[in-house]
Amino acid sequence: MNPISTGHKEVLPYRYYSIPVFLLLLLGLADTAYLAYSHYKNYTDITFSSFCALSKSINCDTVSQSPWSILLGIPIAFWGFLAYSLFLIIFLATLRKSKESETLWHLLFILGLVDAIAAVYFGYISAIKIKAYCILCLASYGISFSLFFYCWIILSRFCRDSFWIGLKKGVHHLFSSWLLRGSIIALMAIFLCFKIYVPPYWQYTFPPSSTEISNGHTEEGNPWIGSKTPEITIHEYTDYQCFQCSKMHQFLRRLIAEHPGKIKLIHHHYPMDHEFNNIIVPKPFHIGSGKMAMIGIYAASKNKFWEMNDALYAIGREKQPFNTRTLSKMTGFSAGELAAATRHPQIREALLYDIRQGMKLGITGTPTFVINGKAYQGSIPAEILQTIIP
Repeated sequence: MNPISTGHKEVLPYRYYSIPVFLLLLLGLADTAYLAYSHYKNYTDITFSSFCALSKSINCDTVSQSPWSILLGIPIAFWGFLAYSLFLIIFLATLRKSKESETLWHLLFILGLVDAIAAVYFGYISAIKIKAYCILCLASYGISFSLFFYCWIILSRFCRDSFWIGLKKGVHHLFSSWLLRGSIIALMAIFLCFKIYVPPYWQYTFPPSSTEISNGHTEEGNPWIGSKTPEITIHEYTDYQCFQCSKMHQFLRRLIAEHPGKIKLIHHHYPMDHEFNNIIVPKPFHIGSGKMAMIGIYAASKNKFWEMNDALYAIGREKQPFNTRTLSKMTGFSAGELAAATRHPQIREALLYDIRQGMKLGITGTPTFVINGKAYQGSIPAEILQTIIP
């Protein structure tokens, strides 16, 4: 492609713009491929932690674990990989030196604009809804804006047709080229197969409660499930709005169901809610998790803790704020009694007792597991699990 004469100093050759576009697309594909891998591992590997999980606010895992990481039943990372793949297919078609291929930049400009708008939207979600940022997501946003910028530069400096005429010609070329059309159809078919055949690994389900598995309360009043005479006793300190807590609890519940005579799991509430745990959490965080814990304590007093526990974890993964009406439909309790439980002074004191016990153990984050008097934050070491699973 030759630059359009503007009466000014001649612009750089076309390759100085097309090569950066190609490199940006390779970076985008690599970035979203790792994000897809990280998303999968977050939901399937209890020990996984990505390299960019640096703090509460800069944490790729927090973003992956958010319900906002799924769009129309597909992880956002896979949508990003699809967008970059589509962009690359059309870009490669522009390398053919013809007037028809030149018009494809009008399509790439539209695609770049859509990607840039999506980047703004997802950036807003990270800042306002999730309140955490993913370094690799930020990199993807930068790549999308850069692609849009390069498309605009190439369009203005190398494409001869007006925008709408060029766009019309580009669409016509897209449908008339069997290679280009076939490549896009193949890409969409692969994506559709992913949608149909890959199970929703991000949807957790707890094993059904079984009357064959013992459960009860300790002398201190904490609910337990598993064996009355276990080989190993695990005290879990968790928060209902903590993704890792939910993932680990589901893993332990399944482990107990498979080895009911080996494990006793004792539950302790440790909400990272500044209203209840303001020494460890001085600023607003996991708002409402303290009241969710109070409802769990109330359900335990009615011998329905484990059913309520599963419902509270499910609620904690939702985008919507905690709602007693939704919870009442899931558990059979009335919304009124659940709301009353969140204001009951004795229930509040029971929760504060759990928190104080956790603080004495030096617990600063969830989940934390106490085994034989030693605390393990995040997950249970493999060597301990190997004593349960030969």
